[in-house]
Amino acid sequence: MTLIKELKSQDEFVGFYLIKELEIKQTNATPPKDYLDLVLCDASGQLTAKLWDASSTDKESFFPMGLVKVRGIVQTYRERLQIKIIQMRPASDGDGVRLTDFVRSAPIGPDELIHAIQRVIDSIADEEIRSLVNFCVTKVEDKLTHYPAAKTHHHAYFAGLAYHMVRMLELGEFLCKQRPFLNADLLKAGIVLHDIAKPEEMIAQLGIVSEYSVPGKLIGHIAMASSWITEAAVRLNLEPDSPKVMALQHLVLSHHNLGEWGSPVQPQTAEAVALHHIDAMDAKLQMVEDALNTTPDTEAWTPFIRGLENKAIYRMKV
Repeated sequence: MTLIKELKSQDEFVGFYLIKELEIKQTNATPPKDYLDLVLCDASGQLTAKLWDASSTDKESFFPMGLVKVRGIVQTYRERLQIKIIQMRPASDGDGVRLTDFVRSAPIGPDELIHAIQRVIDSIADEEIRSLVNFCVTKVEDKLTHYPAAKTHHHAYFAGLAYHMVRMLELGEFLCKQRPFLNADLLKAGIVLHDIAKPEEMIAQLGIVSEYSVPGKLIGHIAMASSWITEAAVRLNLEPDSPKVMALQHLVLSHHNLGEWGSPVQPQTAEAVALHHIDAMDAKLQMVEDALNTTPDTEAWTPFIRGLENKAIYRMKV
């Protein structure tokens, strides 16, 4: 079977893939014709795909998270690879393929990731901050083992959120040693809490987001996490307007930095500045790593990366 990562322009191929996303759209022709706009993926990467002239049977047979056998050709459209589907059918039991074989996962197992996160939480010296963090983590404890950190941009795979947290905690530990003026307890707490409500913002299966939840659309993970901190304070008999509670809320509310990126306030404490840049650095470096890992070794440039101002990355060979 041909892996997504190995596909090149003009390749004709046959293989099994997972439908990550699917929309029924119409062409601009007169009269318009229905077609399926898909994202096909396997454990090596993903590509957009088109099934033109979709029949009523096609529209009833295919759905997100479905495994399919595809015969297609790879084309270049606006400097990006995409698949023109020639034939496609749902996979059957006799094909011997399993859904889990097509799912990308964090390079570290979920149990190890969760253990690393809890170890850092336990190292928070301030008992009140530690209790506030533990309360919020408990709300998503089961989902944290498998949820992605985002739908598409970064760490968008099985256990991606926990992996994102652990990598950020490693960066935070280094920064606190290099910059002792940073409050280590607050920075650790901010890293764990900044995306803690993502599992309630998105609906995901096996690390693949199908859509955003109603609370995710109407409230969002930043506001939800801030309200969880207030709820934790009330449940733990702490003053909701205490400096510690306010500091944690500010970390969460400001970590995207700008209003157009989702933050109602900008970072205005040392730990909030550090958190924003740790988050941005880990996310952007992961975008680069993922792009390099899912681009064929024969290609010098990755596809354009939306989260990096639509820049491609050159594979430097020195």
